Amino acid sequence: MTSSPVPATTTDQQAVGQPAPPPLVRLEHLHFSYPDGLEALKGIDLVIEHGEKVALIGPNGAGKSTLMLHLNGINMPTHGAVFIDGAAIDRKNVKQVRAKVGLVFQDPDDQLFSPTVFEDVAFGPLHMGVPREEIHHRVEAALAAVGMSGFERRLPHHLSLGQRKRVAMATVLSMDPSILVFDEPSAGLDPRGRRELIRLLRELPQTLLVSTHDMKLVSEIFPRTIIMDGGSIVADGDTPSLLADDALLEAHGLERP
Repeated sequence: MTSSPVPATTTDQQAVGQPAPPPLVRLEHLHFSYPDGLEALKGIDLVIEHGEKVALIGPNGAGKSTLMLHLNGINMPTHGAVFIDGAAIDRKNVKQVRAKVGLVFQDPDDQLFSPTVFEDVAFGPLHMGVPREEIHHRVEAALAAVGMSGFERRLPHHLSLGQRKRVAMATVLSMDPSILVFDEPSAGLDPRGRRELIRLLRELPQTLLVSTHDMKLVSEIFPRTIIMDGGSIVADGDTPSLLADDALLEAHGLERP
């Protein structure tokens, strides 16, 4: 299956003779091996356009998390290349890339380490060199976007899991990224927290790439789905078609929502 169509805006630009902007994410023949020799990614080719909402699914050990860690330079390719907004990631530009690619980990405690919510959310902009007078506005806007206004002086470890997940999301939103990359965002949430997460994901204007085992979440939010298995992309297409293919899902350890 092929990736989703290029957005109409890009097509319109091409029609009037303007150069098309580069895709937001492009992976070219991406390979990655761990020091012990395990080949986790085996020649990944992938394009994600601005504004897409994409689910990344597959069994444990498929390579999903390894792939996501390449998008902001935590992992660097053994072979191949990763492009963000047309620029290949390297050691020289990784700081700029991390401002564009917001990675939200499965466990919010991996991202929350400051004494207060305000300090956690302000950390990224501070280290990006954002003027201090702008940081308050960024923190307030990020917390408002995730429904956590008024929690600035709270201690993160006193919050519920759902609240900590939202604050972790705010720590990324405060850096004004172009794409948000989530690892299992619904894991551990109660029904109320899951409903709030769905609302947030629907309302976020950023491009989304979300790795999840929550197939109902996939069906409710994402027009496009990518299936990985064994370090390779085995299917990439519109979500309803992929989730209706029982043989495909069963072959890769998945099931209908």
